[in-house]
Amino acid sequence: MAFYKYRGKRIRASDKSLVYRFCGGSLLFLFVTVILLLNMGQLMCTDWHSFSLIRDNGLVFSLSPYNFITIIMATGICILVAFLFYHFFHDRYKQLMHRQKLARMVLENGWYEAETIQDTVFFTDLSSGRSREKIVSFPRMYYRMEKGLLHIQCEITLGKYQDQLLQLEDKLESGLYCELIDKLLYDGYVEYTLLYDMIANRISIEEVQAENGGLRLMKNLVWKYDTLPHALICGGTGGGKTYFILTIIEALLRTNAVLYILDPKNADLADLGTVMDKVYYKKEDMVDCVNAFYDGMVARSEAMKLMPNYKTGQNYAYLGLAPHFLIFDEYVAFMECLTTKENIAILSQLKKIVMLGRQAGYFLILACQRPDAKYFSDGIRDNFNFRVALGRMSELGYGMMFESDTNKKFFQKRIKGRGYCDVGTSVISEFYTPLVPKEHDFLQTIGTLAIKGQDGQVACEAKATGTD
Repeated sequence: MAFYKYRGKRIRASDKSLVYRFCGGSLLFLFVTVILLLNMGQLMCTDWHSFSLIRDNGLVFSLSPYNFITIIMATGICILVAFLFYHFFHDRYKQLMHRQKLARMVLENGWYEAETIQDTVFFTDLSSGRSREKIVSFPRMYYRMEKGLLHIQCEITLGKYQDQLLQLEDKLESGLYCELIDKLLYDGYVEYTLLYDMIANRISIEEVQAENGGLRLMKNLVWKYDTLPHALICGGTGGGKTYFILTIIEALLRTNAVLYILDPKNADLADLGTVMDKVYYKKEDMVDCVNAFYDGMVARSEAMKLMPNYKTGQNYAYLGLAPHFLIFDEYVAFMECLTTKENIAILSQLKKIVMLGRQAGYFLILACQRPDAKYFSDGIRDNFNFRVALGRMSELGYGMMFESDTNKKFFQKRIKGRGYCDVGTSVISEFYTPLVPKEHDFLQTIGTLAIKGQDGQVACEAKATGTD
């Protein structure tokens, strides 16, 4: 255990003008330094013993053309340095701005203790009539930026402003233009962790990797499907949902994963049937696929217990088995095409899969435009640990997606592939789907990967079960 842990820069009341003081002081120092250096020769030749700004006929002080030039040069250098600092040390500038905003947040909300004092005057028997406020207690708040993350710690002292300091999520996200990714309560303080410049963590499709039971979708975001299984993806037309699903399919095919793809609208995902197996779009075939997927999960669960290296508490990956994914596009549209009896049967199968599929390595990825409760009954929606909402959605849609009692404030930006997600930590953060180049051909790439993966899947299953 470390003896001392650096918490960050202490936020003080004087930080309310931190940016102005830092910029003004630094540029003034630079300006004076440049003036002195450029006029060093003239200053060295000056007879300071007889130097006087005031003569008998009045003030004697004039600037030569050279002096004007040096002032202009010093001013230009200061402007250039300010531009370079803002351009190349933008994070440093943002840190100063963040600390200033935090100080102003405390001051403008009155989260401090102060007393009124009278100004003293030279004649003590005369009353001054002038009073000012003196801060006697300012909350201990610390700011630290580390690896693209902002860590803001607030000391909890059971004071009258404790409730406000424990509920800073909305103010920090909107005020600092960051996304909250974690909030932890320790003994004596609460720490907010926010992601700075979320869009900078966006990755390209070539960087999407599925390894060690996790799928990397952003630099800072990994969906750990082994421990937090099943995904729910929602989004309207034009939000980037289809490209995101295709990106996931391509990444999973680079591993030994087995995929089952259902597309009731016979649209983009159904086209994959020309280059890979287990792609269905007809109602009867899709119903059979769901039932077969469930039966496969049950059969594997029983077979795992008979394997010689089976160990209680371990999952399919420990036994060297491949994960199976049922990718279901336009799920709600499919459910609306079923009869009441068929609807109940499918819901029953899906509920069993989300409840029992993790250890056997059977996972669901459902996509729809809006997760209406009618088709996610019996708490099935609660078992989708990874949730993504892409594009523009209504408050009702966000409430269905991330639970209706969330206090998260959702903002819209005109960026395709942008949305919000929860990776299973109950913290909703901004999300950007991986970038896909215009020339990228999903059909060709997925077809190539599917052919390469078929032999590998057979060999993997044979090795795991001990058969030839």
